[in-house]
Amino acid sequence: MAVEEFDVVVVGGGIVGAGVALDAVTRGLRVALVEARDFASGTSSRSSKLIHGGLRYLEQYNFDLVREALTERGLLLQRIAPHLVRPVPFLFPMTHHVWERAYVGAGVALYDALSFSMGATRGVPGHRHLTRKQAHRVAPSLKRSSFTGAVQYWDAQVDDARYVMMVLRTAAGYGAQIASRTQCVGFLREGERVTGVRVRDLESGDKVEVRARQVVNATGVWTDDIQDLVGGRGQIHVRASKGIHLVVPRDRIHSASGIILRTEKSVLFVIPWGRHWIIGTTDTTWTLDKDHPAASKADIDYLLDHVNEVLTVPLTHDDVEGVYAGLRPLLSGESDETSKLSREHVVAHPVPGLVMIAGGKYTTYRVMAKDAVDAVVHGLDGRIASSCTDRITLVGGTGYQAVWNSRYRLAASSGLHVARIEHLLRRYGTLIDDLLALVAERPDLGRPLAGAEDYLRAEIVYAAAHEGARHLNDILSRRTRISIETWDRGLGAAEETAELVAPVLGWTAEQARREVEYYRIGVEAERASQSSEDDQEADALLRGAPEIVPTTGHEAAFS
Repeated sequence: MAVEEFDVVVVGGGIVGAGVALDAVTRGLRVALVEARDFASGTSSRSSKLIHGGLRYLEQYNFDLVREALTERGLLLQRIAPHLVRPVPFLFPMTHHVWERAYVGAGVALYDALSFSMGATRGVPGHRHLTRKQAHRVAPSLKRSSFTGAVQYWDAQVDDARYVMMVLRTAAGYGAQIASRTQCVGFLREGERVTGVRVRDLESGDKVEVRARQVVNATGVWTDDIQDLVGGRGQIHVRASKGIHLVVPRDRIHSASGIILRTEKSVLFVIPWGRHWIIGTTDTTWTLDKDHPAASKADIDYLLDHVNEVLTVPLTHDDVEGVYAGLRPLLSGESDETSKLSREHVVAHPVPGLVMIAGGKYTTYRVMAKDAVDAVVHGLDGRIASSCTDRITLVGGTGYQAVWNSRYRLAASSGLHVARIEHLLRRYGTLIDDLLALVAERPDLGRPLAGAEDYLRAEIVYAAAHEGARHLNDILSRRTRISIETWDRGLGAAEETAELVAPVLGWTAEQARREVEYYRIGVEAERASQSSEDDQEADALLRGAPEIVPTTGHEAAFS
């Protein structure tokens, strides 16, 4: 990155930054992206993992936001990422007989109708009304006394961290240069104009100047921090809202559908997630450490109390396999409640040469990226093409349906069970050939990972060889979701994972041992924070965990 001038440098490797890099490079621009930690290690790996229009925004009369998000949902399902995004049903239980069914039914009907805007198909089934008996048949775990009937509607879900990584791999495939563990520590200036960024390689300590005609700040909840490096009065102010989620085993709640519940502040989702349920979320102001938002016992109790109001068999703390906390980047308004701040996005030019993008929601990342690059284009000379990312299929998506239809043949030829093939297809799409080639070369990689049997050993090696993973936590928390899907938070899989990736990443035996030890300390700090009574105590406990052990001389691999 130090040896050429780029058209645009993107700061931030979450979903918006990844989207900006892909949008810019597919317009023919020279693009670089830097991320201070691992890709998607902030908000973009800690969401509700839903691709949705936001049913609750209809009550706020924010029809344009809902329509925009539903249009994006259809594109993601059918064209952009059919291998990564899939439909998911939700039950909306009702507690009143007549008026609520009319009210909710009208809202869900409008929700479905908005998804047809601009002539696009919605990609999911339409809603249906259910009697109490019918709803109870779908979700036997619901107390009969807690609802009078229900409406079932459909949205979509995604592995958020994996999706970010696939967007980045797609951008890299078109020529973007991308680096993790590379922190923006300042800006290059020519007079008032920003002409690039100063970055520090957090692995080696080296400092590099990366020159660019335009810089995009796409750092989410860190927007104000990056803005402060420029100096002057900022045009965008972001407040962080903490949302936590619980992961519980699938057999703790008997239901063939996800569930959405009203709370006094917002809504609560019970979301199917493989052999698990994800329950979330909270919505509280967070002013402490942005790198490591902490879930307190009070947060966990809040979710358990609300979901237990409708369950025949209540959940307890002992049922919780995993917990994760994330921060929403909300545009500051006059309201003191984060749940009322804007989920719409804003693009600003605080100084010449710098574009800032903030706000928005995961589902609309592509629109946010388009708007940011449109602003970049205004600062560049020459004719530059308009956005084409609505027609760009992410890596692994082209021809996905044909490969999916061949899954039984793939199972027979590879020696893997068809359930394993389906798992790989839903994570890698047509890139499954890469994984099967690894297994053919090394049959031991076709075995399940000890301590996390849902994943194959080949997936661990592939994460380090092809998906930019640099550390143990990158693999257990983001390339896979072992850290939230296992009772021991991934500790049982840590040693074998380190052994598998050590040759790929050039680790010594001592480095591998230290990676496992640092991961263990991090898990212990996280567990301790989740037993604390409030945010301040939880934050203090989580801050005590050491940073990841640095390595030197090994670049993140995207291929």
